[in-house]
Amino acid sequence: MSQQSAPEQKTTHFGYQEVPLNEKQHKVADVFHSVAQKYDIMNDLMSGGIHRLWKRFTIEMSGVRPGHQILDLAGGTGDLTALFAPKVGPNGRVVLADINDSMLKVGRDRMIDRGIMNNVDYSLVNAECLPFADNTFDCITIAFGLRNVTNKQKALNSMFRTLKPGGRLLVLEFSKPIYPWLSKIYDHYSFNLIPKFGQWVTGDEESYRYLAESIRMHPGQEELKQMFATAGFEDSEYHNLTGGVVALHRGFKY
Repeated sequence: MSQQSAPEQKTTHFGYQEVPLNEKQHKVADVFHSVAQKYDIMNDLMSGGIHRLWKRFTIEMSGVRPGHQILDLAGGTGDLTALFAPKVGPNGRVVLADINDSMLKVGRDRMIDRGIMNNVDYSLVNAECLPFADNTFDCITIAFGLRNVTNKQKALNSMFRTLKPGGRLLVLEFSKPIYPWLSKIYDHYSFNLIPKFGQWVTGDEESYRYLAESIRMHPGQEELKQMFATAGFEDSEYHNLTGGVVALHRGFKY
C-alpha cells in the first residue's frame, strides 16, 4: 500500500531568502517593528531627502479634490496622509492604513502633533484583503509598501475592488534603474552603505539589508504594469523618477 506524501509547503522570498509562505508576513512585521521609531530619519538619510519630492509628485498625480475619500495604504508614518488631508478638506476623509501597528502608532502620533485630526482615520489592515466595501475610495496610494506584500497580485485586486469607478491607484515604489552605470552605483550603495546606515542610526543592520534585498526582488516597471492590467486597471502608466531608482505607477478603474 503506497503512502501518500505530505503536500509540499509553498515558499516565497524574504529579501534573498526563501521562506515558508505563511512566515513572510511575520518576518516583515518584525522588520518594521524594529525600524518604526527611526523610519523618517533613515528615509531622509538614505535618499538625501529626495523621497519628499517623489511623494509630492505622487500627490500631484493623484487628482485629489475636496470631498474625496483616500486610502493611504502602507501609509507608515503618514507623509502622504499629511499632504492629502488639507486637499480633501473637512468633507473628505483620509484613511491612514498599515499592517504594522508600530508604524501606524508613529503615524497617528505625527498627525496629532501636526494638528491633523478631523478628517483622518486609522486602520490596521492587510493589503491582500482590504476590509472596506466595494467602490469606497476615490484614490488609493501605496508608497514603498507593495514590495513587502506577500501576494502582490492579490493586493492589487483588492485595491481595484475598493476603488470607485473613475478612481485611481498610485503605487510609488523602488524599481529598476534605466541606465547600466546607475544600476552599478545603486547596487553598491544599497548593499554596502544602507545596511551600515541602519546599524549606525537604528542599531539594526539586518533589517536594512532585507529592505535593500526586497527592492531587487520587486517586479520591474513593465512587469508591474502588466500586474495592474491583470487586476483590471486601465490606462496604466509609469513615470521613472531619479533614473528609474523609483517609479510611480498609475492606473484607473472605469
